[in-house]
Amino acid sequence: MKKALLLLLILPAISHAQFKDIITKTTEKITTITKTTGSVDIAAGLKEALNKGITEQVSKLTATDGFYKNEAVKILMPEELAKVDRTLRKMGMSKLADEGILALNRAAEDAVKEATPIFVNAIKNITITDAKSILLGNDNAATVYLQSSTSTALYAKFSPVVQQSIGKVGADVVWSTIIKQYNTIPFVTKVNPDVTDYVTNKALDGVFKMITVEEKNIRTDLNARTSDVLKKVFALQDKK
Repeated sequence: MKKALLLLLILPAISHAQFKDIITKTTEKITTITKTTGSVDIAAGLKEALNKGITEQVSKLTATDGFYKNEAVKILMPEELAKVDRTLRKMGMSKLADEGILALNRAAEDAVKEATPIFVNAIKNITITDAKSILLGNDNAATVYLQSSTSTALYAKFSPVVQQSIGKVGADVVWSTIIKQYNTIPFVTKVNPDVTDYVTNKALDGVFKMITVEEKNIRTDLNARTSDVLKKVFALQDKK
């Protein structure tokens, strides 16, 4: 009876000691994490990663054949015009079809030169709160965030540039010729696609795709972390 009573008196003491130990260890862990992340500007690291994606990957798109000879982002004829492409080639007008595709890509290449600063400015909107969840997200989390938060505004600014570029590189003339030639073919359904809208969306897709490439490189390749900020920030991601 005395042993049982003694055991009942000891158990609460043990439980309290264990609970106190758990609280102490948990507090130490939280303090360690806070100190680790507190000394690292996560938002700055992500912004640098996205800026790096623009300077090292998106800039490639502005060069001649940046879109046209990059299979990952090359702009082909709109899906609804696939039949136009096939019909023109069947009728011996492959050259015209090829010129049409080249013109679309030239317009995108030219437009990205003018639009790059828009993407750079958009990166500044990433907050510290968003940064932490982005850092621990998927390999393209930062790019997806940027795309979802800026696409509407970017489209509004990008479209006029594309439209101007289409005229500048002569894509409007080439496509007008293609559509007129196609619409003169007997028994075909007449077409009149919005080339500006199509190229704008494809150009935007290409830009974000290339930013994703660089973001993934930084997240998975230690050698791609070319600054102290990138090394410190993405070292935190490695521990997730």
